[in-house]
Amino acid sequence: MNAQDKSSSRNPELTSDSDHLTAALQTQMQQVGLSSFKALADAAEVSPQQIRKLRRGEVGQMRVETLLKLSQVLQVSLDELLDTFSSASTQAMLQQPDTLKQEYQRLQHLLEQQRENLWQEFQQSSLQQLESWLVQWPTAAQKAQENPQLPAVRLLPLMRPVEQLLQSWGVEAIAPVGAELPYDPQVHQLLEGTAQPGDRVKVRYTGYRHGEKLLKRAQVSYVAPWSP
Repeated sequence: MNAQDKSSSRNPELTSDSDHLTAALQTQMQQVGLSSFKALADAAEVSPQQIRKLRRGEVGQMRVETLLKLSQVLQVSLDELLDTFSSASTQAMLQQPDTLKQEYQRLQHLLEQQRENLWQEFQQSSLQQLESWLVQWPTAAQKAQENPQLPAVRLLPLMRPVEQLLQSWGVEAIAPVGAELPYDPQVHQLLEGTAQPGDRVKVRYTGYRHGEKLLKRAQVSYVAPWSP
């Protein structure tokens, strides 16, 4: 037990029940690699006073947001946190109509609604950018099936909305198809054969990045050195 824990055990505010809760909290902290109450407060970004309330079983006096932070750091559900660190008086309060659990459920429902609204807004924004493509592409595809001789180059402008959408998302091609460049195994995938980093390769299928994240490596083929 460190100095902080010893001083806490002598605090007259802490009852025998709080001694039990303190021991339970220390056990849970050890399971997640936290060695002191200060470390727990720092990890959860809450004040030491909130930790003391938790040790005294005063969860009924704590904000739901604070309890959620602590439950995440301690890697337990909110229900488990309430059940473990509730005093008898708090347990009685939790049986009342307006309880922490109900507030938690309300917040969870609100977050789900917000996520759904954001997802719908995202879809709507994407569809607006793709509107011209959605209208024209089916007709162009039908014309191409009816007339196999139709030059494919005439269909390329129709793909511009898709390219603009990907660009707005921060998705970019690693290299254009047909480009010849030094082989980099981090971003290139050989279709066949072998190549050493720096060897000349040709892009057959482009790859993509999303910001700093690699989505798909470009597929390349080895280009033999030209000899006179």
